[in-house]
Amino acid sequence: MKFFIDTADTAEIRDLAATGLLDGVTTNPSLVAKSGRDFIEVVQEICEIVSGPVSAEVAATDHETMLAEGKRLAGLAPNIAVKVPLTPDGLKTCKALSGEGTMVNVTLCFSPGQAILAAKAGATFVSPFVGRLDDISTPGMALIEDICRIYAQYPDFKTQVLVASIRHPMHVVEAARMGAHVSTMPPNVIRQLFAHPLTDKGLAAFLADWEKTGQSILGDDKKVRSVSHG
Repeated sequence: MKFFIDTADTAEIRDLAATGLLDGVTTNPSLVAKSGRDFIEVVQEICEIVSGPVSAEVAATDHETMLAEGKRLAGLAPNIAVKVPLTPDGLKTCKALSGEGTMVNVTLCFSPGQAILAAKAGATFVSPFVGRLDDISTPGMALIEDICRIYAQYPDFKTQVLVASIRHPMHVVEAARMGAHVSTMPPNVIRQLFAHPLTDKGLAAFLADWEKTGQSILGDDKKVRSVSHG
């Protein structure tokens, strides 16, 4: 499974990109607005930080303007994935852009039927929003299971399932179990995936035992100490 980060905070993106775990980035106008920066400037900077797909969303709702905005965004960097809404005009725009070789992320997917339409329109990614479905007492992960099962029946469908609106680590684990291609999540969820009390407890015990030896792997002139995790 690929890990995308859902943010426009370039400091967060740089920090997580340094771990080697980051495969791409998703943004939207709301996230960029929170940064208080120029939209185009932020998108260009993100594309310089990560080599994987960077989803940049159009702001228009009609096909002609969406297409013009999409072409402008696609011209910013080769790793741009133009994000369009799952509407008739959005899918029309998806078809046009994907036909020109541009990656397209069809967003705001809430049903298997919509996911089928996105695949038929040539979307590179479809983004089902699991958290927002959970918010209205509808099981969001059931949608992911349905889409993955449907897509698996049709080898001609090349669209990747990009699980969005992730709220916690178990969304990621369940999506991976179902075979989803990508999870996009806030920075804090990626960091929560690291956390386990037994990891912390074990590391503390190793460090305490190492401290008792009075040794340093790097020598007496170094204060940095290491420990085997075997």
